[in-house]
Amino acid sequence: MLAGRAAPLGASFDGDGVNFAVFSEHAEAVHLCLFDDHGTETARLAMPERDGDIWYGRVPGLMPGQLYGYRVEGPFAPREGHRFNPAKLLLDPYARRLTGHPTWHASLYGGVEAPDPHDSARYMPKCVVEDTSFDWGNHKAPNTPLEESIIYEAHVKGLTKKFPDADHPGHFLSLASDPVLEHLIKLGVTAVELLPVQAFLNDRFLVQKGLVNYWGYQTLGFFSPEPRYLSQGRLWEFQYTVARLHSVGIEVILDVVYNHTCEGDENGPTFSFRGLDNRSYYRLHEDKRFYHNDTGTGNSVNIEHPMVLRMVLDSLRYWSTTMGVDGFRFDLCSTLGRTETGFDRESAFFKAVRQDPVLATKKLIAEPWDIGPGGYQLGNYPPPFAEWNDQYRDGVRRFWRGDLGHVPVLADRITGSAGLFDHSGRHATSSVNLLTAHDGFTLTDVVSYTERHNEANGEDNRDGHGENHSDNFGVEGPTDDAEINAQRAQRRRNMMATLLLSQGTPMILAGDEVGHSQNGNNNAYAQDNDTTWIDWEAADEAFLAFTRLLISFRKAHPILRQKRFLHSIPRKVDGVTDLFWWRPDGTEMTRADWTNGHMKVLCAEFRMASGTPKYAQREDAIYLAFNSGDATALTLPSLPEGFCWVRHIDTSSPDLGAERVGTTIQMAANSVIALVEEPV
Repeated sequence: MLAGRAAPLGASFDGDGVNFAVFSEHAEAVHLCLFDDHGTETARLAMPERDGDIWYGRVPGLMPGQLYGYRVEGPFAPREGHRFNPAKLLLDPYARRLTGHPTWHASLYGGVEAPDPHDSARYMPKCVVEDTSFDWGNHKAPNTPLEESIIYEAHVKGLTKKFPDADHPGHFLSLASDPVLEHLIKLGVTAVELLPVQAFLNDRFLVQKGLVNYWGYQTLGFFSPEPRYLSQGRLWEFQYTVARLHSVGIEVILDVVYNHTCEGDENGPTFSFRGLDNRSYYRLHEDKRFYHNDTGTGNSVNIEHPMVLRMVLDSLRYWSTTMGVDGFRFDLCSTLGRTETGFDRESAFFKAVRQDPVLATKKLIAEPWDIGPGGYQLGNYPPPFAEWNDQYRDGVRRFWRGDLGHVPVLADRITGSAGLFDHSGRHATSSVNLLTAHDGFTLTDVVSYTERHNEANGEDNRDGHGENHSDNFGVEGPTDDAEINAQRAQRRRNMMATLLLSQGTPMILAGDEVGHSQNGNNNAYAQDNDTTWIDWEAADEAFLAFTRLLISFRKAHPILRQKRFLHSIPRKVDGVTDLFWWRPDGTEMTRADWTNGHMKVLCAEFRMASGTPKYAQREDAIYLAFNSGDATALTLPSLPEGFCWVRHIDTSSPDLGAERVGTTIQMAANSVIALVEEPV
């Protein structure tokens, strides 16, 4: 080895050799291990240089494709937080690609109270030196404003495994195939939010039960794409997929897991971080044998350490620039904002991301909770973060289930959840509105099951959410009863219409648009099979057509996708109030109406928000009505001469085209309507 450079971290090919640099604050020696294509160790080289806590050196003559790993010497002193063990081959935290996954074996464990002496290299994947260059050509990212975004949460394999005529099913390249792109284009979504695609672990307890980690929330490498999604084992597959999605105007958002790693607690394996510098990478208790577990996975990453924070930021920048993605959804994001005194919206992580010239321009979405004390922080994140709004999900589900007292709840949700987000200059788009997500029931299951059915997970149906605010209409699961099936279809239309008519940023779960069911499994994290693979051949074409109609309607009407909140305030431009709440009889809602727990109808008249500048896109008014009760007559607000109300959406008649209506209309039971003020 030659001297090399301390930056960049990782393995960097420079044309006639490779520079290696790795961080360890408490190590006593770091050794680079080189392997041949068969996994045989061919050289073990001591890193010759150290700059602060970065160990580095250069090996001339190495080329992309070289396999490598590290062994690190230092104290094995768990009470001091140290778990060094040179018998364990370690992955480079900055590795751009991994050859595969660990093969479970006792030697993967470094020891709890004493170091385990068995060599783990045989059972470990290897890091791969990569040339990350890619010819992006005339590539241009869509840069869709958040207020115009419609997010589509998808699993790479679940979306593509059974997609008709798609190339490379189950892999990145399948997302780039013409049939999948055509579906996304026709549907009208603007961004695909992918469940974790950074390399992740198949947990041992799952493998022992014949299952796998399907979702991917156990990160093994923050820079490496998940090997199972690479059909040819090449980085360009992901880059090409991003370029293809961008070419049709669709952004790529990654679900990223920086809050913990797959190494678990003190009884877990040693793959990388634990053996490189356990005390630096993880948040430890005062008794440093034990880990803070604010994530429910056994450990929490120590984001407060500057080099660990640097790794996270480097990873985000790498996926943003080299790999071309447009944004990130941060799993259990409260953990990233934890300090010694608890969650802090001004923590080092949030400050670093917000000042970063690359990351501050990306779409940043928080899952605003973890399981630690004070971890539920919905509405408390700093701009420009948006947040998954689980209160939107629960409020909409409960309204349509018929729960009493949910008219005012729905009113807040369809207007952007201002009580949560209207502060600090935040926009209504800060609320990422969702009916469903990967974690929980699909939309079809929300209207088909009252109880979870997770027996296939092997945990005696104890896992997953216990309260889903769902309704089976009297029969648990599929039925041949035509009336029940009609009611379920109507409920799905009502819920999807509510989502796409609400202020905020809508997110649709892939498969909901075609009626995908997981047979009542609301925690399908280990189900890599027909439970989670969308059955496109069985698609509900009628619901797909209706979802397309709703998305098209949303895109056509700027009133439905405003950044500013509606607060029933007269506009300075023309003095017209921006939001009216109407009773079915055409009079304005009173305090008594809002406190009437038996109300079943909510009628709203949306206009352009107060404060909307003159140069902004404008339209006059949209009238929305949500009825979870019996059929009722609606008296519509009066309009200026020369204008009338035109009904565009009616979930009781999904095939109904645009239709002028009079001053009074009949609204079907359990339905949603949307009318637009238009010239006569």
